[in-house]
Amino acid sequence: MCNVPEMFGSMVFSDAVMQERLPKETYEALKRTTELGKHLDPDIANVVARAMKEWALEKGATHYTHWFQPLTGVTAEKHDSFISPTADGGVIMDFSGKELVRGEPDASSFPSGGLRATFEARGYTAWDPTSYAFIKGGTLCIPTAFCSYGGEALDEKTPLLRSMEALNKQAKRLLLAFGHDDVHMVRVTVGAEQEYFLIPEEMFNRRQDLIFTGRTLYGAKPPKGQELEDHYFGAIKPRIAAYMQELDEELWKLGVLAKTKHNEAAPAQHELAPIFTSVNIATDHNQITMEVMKRVAQKHGLVCLLHEKPFAGVNGSGKHNNWSISTDTGINLLEPGETPHKNAQFLVFLCAVMKAVDKHQDLLRIAVASPGNDHRLGGNEAPPAVISIFLGDELTEILDAIEKGEAYDVKEQTLMKVGVHILPRFPKDNTDRNRTSPFAFTGNKFEFRMLGSALSIAESNTVLNTAVAEAIDEFATELEGAENFNEAVHNLIVRTIKEHKRIIFNGNGYDEAWQKEAARRGLLNLPSTPDCLPYLIREENIALFEKYRIYTRKELNSRYEILLENYCKVLNIEAETMLDMASKEILPAVESYTGELCRTALAKKQLLKKLNCQVEEALAEKLSDTTANFYQKMATLRSAVADAKKIEGVQARANFYHDAVFAAMEDMRADADILEANTARSHWPYPTYSDLLFGVK
Repeated sequence: MCNVPEMFGSMVFSDAVMQERLPKETYEALKRTTELGKHLDPDIANVVARAMKEWALEKGATHYTHWFQPLTGVTAEKHDSFISPTADGGVIMDFSGKELVRGEPDASSFPSGGLRATFEARGYTAWDPTSYAFIKGGTLCIPTAFCSYGGEALDEKTPLLRSMEALNKQAKRLLLAFGHDDVHMVRVTVGAEQEYFLIPEEMFNRRQDLIFTGRTLYGAKPPKGQELEDHYFGAIKPRIAAYMQELDEELWKLGVLAKTKHNEAAPAQHELAPIFTSVNIATDHNQITMEVMKRVAQKHGLVCLLHEKPFAGVNGSGKHNNWSISTDTGINLLEPGETPHKNAQFLVFLCAVMKAVDKHQDLLRIAVASPGNDHRLGGNEAPPAVISIFLGDELTEILDAIEKGEAYDVKEQTLMKVGVHILPRFPKDNTDRNRTSPFAFTGNKFEFRMLGSALSIAESNTVLNTAVAEAIDEFATELEGAENFNEAVHNLIVRTIKEHKRIIFNGNGYDEAWQKEAARRGLLNLPSTPDCLPYLIREENIALFEKYRIYTRKELNSRYEILLENYCKVLNIEAETMLDMASKEILPAVESYTGELCRTALAKKQLLKKLNCQVEEALAEKLSDTTANFYQKMATLRSAVADAKKIEGVQARANFYHDAVFAAMEDMRADADILEANTARSHWPYPTYSDLLFGVK
């Protein structure tokens, strides 16, 4: 049995380690930097660097790296050893404050959206002291921000840190208006539930589409999927349980608060959920989690798939971003309390979130936009592309009563009774949950359910923080100058409800009637990545981000270019992979099986003198006709890919990839899946859905 408290954070240069190893004055100066946003003195950095190096050496580390999050969707690192030469030809282990606080990776080799040309290579990484350093694989990893020579953000962390500062500043103003002069910091806390698939490694290695794209581009429906609902929360298979145990232990060593693990709805799908922590650390931890998931899987002969939709016909994988805000005095600002209808402060912060989500539906949709997530949104327990808020019956009734100026009829909490006396009774929640809602209130937090499993949570939280900061800023400005504070608060709540109640929807997000109702309400419906990305560079959105210094105009334009280019590149890789698999694997396999059928039919006629060859002839004819159609569709896709590459302008190219290339891919797949369903297993060239989804015994 492992000693979890002793193991937890053992590979992290944590607050406890710093208290133990840093001089008191150095530790206190560093805390002032992290908690109050003060600048870090270079002398302090030198002291921290020495202590960090000594700790890392004791843990067996030989190298250090500035660990950062460029706009690639994954992390990046360049490793340098601690060695420094001595005059006698030996080495010493050295690490300075300058090396701690600054690095210099090649900025032109990462996505920059035109901010950096090839010959403009210089970029900088800067130590983020709010996120703890950790040891991974014998290397000290130092979480950093990444910017260009001109200071533009080229990463996910920098805008997130900016948005945290903006929300902190505005929330403190609003709390001061409510009389809370003891609050020095308002923090965003996040818990990111991570869904994933596990499949046998030997089968993964035989699927070119999984290797190159992370999803199956072909695959006929298996006889059994998730329709029996027997996998969800089911008993965990021993091989998967062993993987999950090692995953927990590796994450605990790195200070990741891995809490819950279970089977998800689809076969071979699972979930890990952590305990809430500061959004900056939660973002780092989620990136670490995805990396460790993949690494540990290989040790167990498995491959971890983080693509949003690796298999058609069953659930895709999402990432539920549980978001809340709290003070350094221990108050959760989204906690309704026992009498939420009387809790004016809670209602004001609730209204700020409601206004932010309604006003910035476009930005929230953009924050979860990716080619993979486009496949997932709208079905199989993923929310629709239309943004709405689920508040539940009680809060919705409270807001209705406030808007109408009526007294709210308080509902007594009832005990849950299931008709068996031996079972304990417990308080029943006043409202149900809604799995189809993109943005659901779940007691004292909001669950943003639209994120795809492979996405960083940084962008979604950057948008949320900024949008809510704007609403709080406007509320604080209104209330700070109010002659009658209570009356001003009441009027603000009533007005906000009237202006933004269209965003509240507690019903079934999958219902077609909701799509029509959402359109009637004027809510946006942006089903694909090319549909939503133009909204990113609208003047009102540029103004929002520039006002709170989250992004500059140049940074937003670069991200717009990067996201569209990525969309085109992903679809191009998928299309080229489909064509390669079709010509080198599918066609030869089907032609071989068709030939075998024909030879069997001919042998029956010539050798056995039997005229009844209907089965072989009918199947051969079906395969031959479908193969001919498939070949024509290959030509259509090949032509569409060639045409796409000629299109000038990244938005027009992305639109064409969506409308023409992706449509041709879907047509090809339909025929390929028919061919798979009618070709003998002995001839089919790669593992089927049955093999992949049920291959772990």
